[in-house]
Amino acid sequence: MTRTVRGARVLITGAAGGLGRCFAERAVAEGAASVILWDVDAAALARAVDELGAVSRGRTRVQSFVVDVGDLGAIAKTAQRVRRELGNPDVLINNAGIVRGNGYFWQSDNGEDTRPTMQVNALAPMYVTREFLPGMISNAFRPARIVNLASAAGTIGNPRMAVYAASKGALIAWSDSLRLELEQADHRNVAVTTVTPSYIATGMFAGARGPALAPVLEPGYVVDRVWGAMLAGRPLLELPGSVRFSRVLRALLPTRAFDRVVGDGFGVYRSMERFTGRR
Repeated sequence: MTRTVRGARVLITGAAGGLGRCFAERAVAEGAASVILWDVDAAALARAVDELGAVSRGRTRVQSFVVDVGDLGAIAKTAQRVRRELGNPDVLINNAGIVRGNGYFWQSDNGEDTRPTMQVNALAPMYVTREFLPGMISNAFRPARIVNLASAAGTIGNPRMAVYAASKGALIAWSDSLRLELEQADHRNVAVTTVTPSYIATGMFAGARGPALAPVLEPGYVVDRVWGAMLAGRPLLELPGSVRFSRVLRALLPTRAFDRVVGDGFGVYRSMERFTGRR
């Protein structure tokens, strides 16, 4: 699986639109055996299945499952259906994510904002992966891939996105720990790639401003880079390169100096002031 997903079973969460839909298109174009779409939006899923099916012309089986990954109980039920109807996936892309609110933490609501953000962004990838990982491990001679779409927000604090940053920070720590566990247990047929992009122009972060050295990324560019990293089994993909630079500065500079140079100087701490999100 170093060059293509041809013949593989690919499962993508949050697949009805945005990056998820782009990943699905890429899998179909490469001749995946099946592309399994998970999303909460039934209408958008139906459109995706119709359009991707027309493109594949029967070469790829495209099947959708309406599931809210924030409903952790629904994950096991849906995973069971996938295994029964299509088999265990070879590629799992944990792409689904949400961002709620645009104020400070004390202006958020525990039930409407904090809990669903943590469930969808942090817990759901763990639950989904736990469902399919044993099958990946058991087929030791078949390469498997897990991609976890985190965020640069998980590597640095940022005003007006405290809960989102916490959810992505948890995802990063879990994802890389999982990678190390698989290597330590010698399950090297399964490779984990953690992705930490800055803002992407999918509508999810509408109104947010890209800080200096970190412009808002185009979805096509992100998909190309993620796809290449996934196929190669690359452990970490940071987009753009300035994300890594900011991590280095965070380690080198005292906290207040970092706040002035990166947070205020580069505009990171003001990037969410005009955030509106999807309407």
